[in-house]
Order: sequence, then C-alpha cells, then structure tokens
Amino acid sequence: METTTPSAGAQVRSPWRRLLGPTLTVWVGLAVLAITNGILREALLAPALGDGVAHVLSTLLLAAAVATVAALFVRRFAHEADRRTLLSIGGLWTVLTLAFEFGFGRYVVGKSWAVLLADYDVLAGRIWVLVPLTLLVAPLVAARYVERR
Repeated sequence: METTTPSAGAQVRSPWRRLLGPTLTVWVGLAVLAITNGILREALLAPALGDGVAHVLSTLLLAAAVATVAALFVRRFAHEADRRTLLSIGGLWTVLTLAFEFGFGRYVVGKSWAVLLADYDVLAGRIWVLVPLTLLVAPLVAARYVERR
C-alpha cells in the first residue's frame, strides 16, 4: 500500500480554518446569551438592585457564562490548537462582539457614542470591559485548564 505525503503545493487544513465555522456558531450563541443577560438586567436586576449593582452583577454573570461556553467549546480540540489559534478565536469573538455592540447600539438603537462608552468607564464603577477581555482570553485559558486535567 502506498502512503502519500502532502506535496509542497498541497494545502494542509489548519486548525483555525477548520474551526472558523464552529467559532462563528458559538459566537452567535454567546450573542444570544449577552442579549438575554441585558434583558434580564433591565427587567429584573436593575429595578430590584439599582443600576450600579445590576451592571456589576450582570457583567460578572456574563463573563462567567462566556468562560463556561469557551471551556465547553475548547475541550473538543484543546490538544491540537496552538496559542495563536486560541487567541484568534478569542480575538474574533471580541471583535464581533464590539462591532455588534457599538454598531447596533449606535445605528439601530440610536445611542450616542458617550452613552455607549460609559459602560467602559471603570473609574465610574462600570466594569463591562471584563466581558470583551473574557471573550479574548477565555479560549486560551480554557484550553490550558483542559490540558491540565
């Protein structure tokens, strides 16, 4: 039986290219989680706890949900994905989230840039910046965690 090796011109499918579709699918699920989180924050948490506490609590809950989803997603391929691939997944999730958040908020809802940026003002007690940071690093951290188990 003859074995074949990839020739110089043959394309070897990288983990990143193979994972792009599933990465986008997971991001859609994360977007649904984030929208649901925002609805619950406004409908339940803010009236009961006040805006500041509701913001912090919903941010922490969403960051935990993102980390959990990332761990579930990454465990299937953690052993074969390199650092660059994992950071690319997190980077794509972060860019898509920020584009959606600012694009939808500005051009669909009509919020001003100042209002949109207010959630990123850590000095004012707004910690929303944890969500994009979690999106960015969650695949890498989850893979390292899965590899150690």
